Amino acid sequence: MKIKIPQLLWYGNREMELEFPDSWTVFFCPMRGGEKNRLTTKEMEKAFSHPIGSKTIAELARGKREVVILFDDMARPTPVHQIVPFVLRELEKAGISDQQVRFIAALGAHGAQTANDFIKKLGQEVLDRFPVYNHHPFEYCKFIGTTQYGTPVSINREVMACDLKIGIGCIVPHSFSGYGGGGKMILPGVAHIESIRANHGLIKTHPDCVGQGKIDGNIPRLDIEEAAKMAGFDIKIDALVNLRGEITGLFVGDPISEHHEGMRLAREVYATTPAMEMDVVVVNAYSKANECAIAPFIGVPSLKEEGGDLVIIANEPAGQMVHYLFGEFGRCGEGGLKLPQPLSNKVKRMIVLSPFRDQVGACFFGQVSSLVWVKTWKEVLDLLKEEWRDKARVAVYPDGTIQYLRETLDNHR
Repeated sequence: MKIKIPQLLWYGNREMELEFPDSWTVFFCPMRGGEKNRLTTKEMEKAFSHPIGSKTIAELARGKREVVILFDDMARPTPVHQIVPFVLRELEKAGISDQQVRFIAALGAHGAQTANDFIKKLGQEVLDRFPVYNHHPFEYCKFIGTTQYGTPVSINREVMACDLKIGIGCIVPHSFSGYGGGGKMILPGVAHIESIRANHGLIKTHPDCVGQGKIDGNIPRLDIEEAAKMAGFDIKIDALVNLRGEITGLFVGDPISEHHEGMRLAREVYATTPAMEMDVVVVNAYSKANECAIAPFIGVPSLKEEGGDLVIIANEPAGQMVHYLFGEFGRCGEGGLKLPQPLSNKVKRMIVLSPFRDQVGACFFGQVSSLVWVKTWKEVLDLLKEEWRDKARVAVYPDGTIQYLRETLDNHR
């Protein structure tokens, strides 16, 4: 049996073929919206001409002096370069010149992006026309107040110096805040490290209110929305994507209003019917390949109670994204917050398919009893056949970084 999965979103965006013995029982588990059609140009134009809870960008931009366009980094699948032309067209209608516009990568606590990353995200023309900056989470931030949850909010000075703040990102499931998108472009996107630390720290003090797909009563999310209002975040564009990284939904408008409407659709698009009691679970990291440590969240529940093999396909040439709050920075130091440990005793072996043995990035997986690194699918299959011989029940999740289990969705309704 052969199954095709997407791979290398930012490196050619092609397919990988997984082969299994014909005597094995293989369950393919895509998300509901995995095959949704890409939006047409007219459909995208409609989203911009009918914003949610807001005036159009052109109307908001009239008379403004300085404009910042925030965008997410390579840890998110948003094809920003497909959205930017619509934004620039709106600004041109309002008489905004190129000299009034700058782009800032809303990195949060992630590592800085390179010019190659910017080209992939924004396109060459944007780099030729506009200054494009990385957010600096340790410096150049302005304190603007404290949220009701106690988070001191300090935001990038360049962002706060602009009188029109636009964001471009995507809505995908998030382990803490329910979904990405919306006000996350501000916090953690362009916030100071201490603001990010305080917001993420709410996970520890309110552990029962967080989780993928959880919206109602999510304290970190409410904290983010309050910070976005404090920062004067004007308008947000959020995309939903399919299993080819194509835009299948687009929400434009007030950063909170558009986000809540987008999340309602996202609940259905990314929901996945789980396969249970599996001997082997294969989880592909595609949309967030450089955050492959979130892939086990969907894989572990599918393993049988007595345990089995969890295979993570993490063939991202750039490796794990640097995160200044989490992870290791040498034997003498690590990030200021500990990641929740996603693994359980059901994982007898974790087999990671990667172009290199990421000894530092491995810390994101938590405590693993047996971690095996391989570089090809043939090596994976040889290890699996040696253990399971002629009989195995296998589940394959084509993008475990944005899928989440249907039962999770039902529990959070």
